[in-house]
Amino acid sequence: MTRPPVSVVVVSRGRPDALRRCLTGLARQIYDPFEIVVVADAPGRAMLRRLPLAAQVHLVAFDAANISQARNRGIAAAAGEIVAFIDDDAVPEPTWLHHLAAPFAESDVAAAGGFVRGRNGISFQSRARWVDRTGQTAPIRLSDPHPVVLTPTHDKAIKTEGTNMALRRPVIAAMGGFDPRYRFFLDETEVNMRLADRGARTAIVPLAQVHHGFAPSPLRRADRVPRDLFEIGASWAVFLSTHCPTGNRDAAWQRVRREQRNRLVAHLIRGGVEPADMRRLLTGLEAGFAAGLQRHGAALPALLDATRRFRHFPPAPANPPVLLAGRSWQARALRRRARAMADGGANVTVLRLSPTALYHRVAWRDGYWEQRGGLFGKSDRSQKLFSAWRFRRRVAAEIERFGPERGFR
Repeated sequence: MTRPPVSVVVVSRGRPDALRRCLTGLARQIYDPFEIVVVADAPGRAMLRRLPLAAQVHLVAFDAANISQARNRGIAAAAGEIVAFIDDDAVPEPTWLHHLAAPFAESDVAAAGGFVRGRNGISFQSRARWVDRTGQTAPIRLSDPHPVVLTPTHDKAIKTEGTNMALRRPVIAAMGGFDPRYRFFLDETEVNMRLADRGARTAIVPLAQVHHGFAPSPLRRADRVPRDLFEIGASWAVFLSTHCPTGNRDAAWQRVRREQRNRLVAHLIRGGVEPADMRRLLTGLEAGFAAGLQRHGAALPALLDATRRFRHFPPAPANPPVLLAGRSWQARALRRRARAMADGGANVTVLRLSPTALYHRVAWRDGYWEQRGGLFGKSDRSQKLFSAWRFRRRVAAEIERFGPERGFR
């Protein structure tokens, strides 16, 4: 079966180091054919030009603080049949595109979304969800890791995340791309609603996974404390005035206000914000909502086809994945071997186990994956606090857990 050519669009603003990590992860994709389109500000462009893979990436200059416009620039430049999106502060598993693109073999699939792991590299930030016209989400229960293709209803769309989603290019181009009124937030959710209005089907792909780091930005600190809520308020105003039934809008906005206040109270309790910060942020939320009501909509013109040729990015070698397992005190030797093998093109995972019950964490080390934690500790957070494992059995269990997305089976 011929695989569809995929254009991976990465939007980056103010995070050149995160962009570099993302690109090193994309360079390990086993999928073929794909290309990489980077839409970046000046710091991101300068960083990219210093990388050895720069000549293999299509670079689009964009400096404005508007993620929807930036994504539209990426779609306009994309020469692939499918356009996939990943944030600059995310790193994909090596099989990400392989799994994410597979459902498009069905001609009526317009979009696909995968699962997103959080900072510890194990727990999930987001999985399968519905979203209704008030912006509320609800989980979709899946029985196994196989892709499922879903049809939206009049009231609910299939939710995808901007850091792990793909769209059939002719579909999103005909829709006019992303709505530029959403400068930072709800941009992909609004696309989900317009897809639902068309009755377009979306695939949920559990094994298409990325690790999302929530890197700091002008609007959010590294600890996820918001710096400003203006654009969140503005996006909610646009979304509710566009998609929410008139009689439900006030209640929906009151719910959003409570959620944002509760989020800030949680940060206040942890010491992340001061009372004065909380008042300032909530004032910004209200001001943003009022401003968003003035962002009147207009028909989005269709995006034109790309005028350039597809820039094929060389996929990673189709070699069997490698696991290097050892004890915590072998860290230096394990990392040295992993780096050498990764430099040779191998898909490498390091598993370091200490004689403790420490929780496990997974991180991308610019060329290979590293998981570290206690022999007796949790990896999946649903496990017991302490389990009596033998070393070899624990290694086998961890391969079983991450094997499908890492390429081990």
